[in-house]
Amino acid sequence: MSVKDTARRQIARKISESARNPANTLRTPPGGWIANVRKALGMSGTQLGKRLSLTRGRISQAELAEAEGGVTLRTMQDMAEAMGCRFVYAIVPASGELDDLIEAQARRKATRIVSRAATHMALEQQSLSAEQNKAEIDRLTRALVADPPSHFWD
Repeated sequence: MSVKDTARRQIARKISESARNPANTLRTPPGGWIANVRKALGMSGTQLGKRLSLTRGRISQAELAEAEGGVTLRTMQDMAEAMGCRFVYAIVPASGELDDLIEAQARRKATRIVSRAATHMALEQQSLSAEQNKAEIDRLTRALVADPPSHFWD
């Protein structure tokens, strides 16, 4: 196994562990995290602004930007720290694990390859049975997972 493969597998393992983390089930509350955490702490916008050397208006803008999906990661981190919190940011698979996504992509690619080959073979009266096609898709899927080509995600 190459260094690149080892590194990819280590990253995939970390992401999969993150996906299983209970925090992964959190959803942004209506109005956004900044406003909700600030209010839960009983902190006014003016008080938060003072901690960041910002005006109340700038705090309101940041809260609105977050609610609309336009806040920067730096702003989220600064706001969280000013409230004594930690900002957590992650990209995790929507369902399952990264290995599941890789295998699904490999199976799609293998199915396309086998289907194209089957079309040409049928024209030459050399068709494989459905069972042989399935076995070839399974074999090719394993090969693509083990050594994905550069065009794997194309």
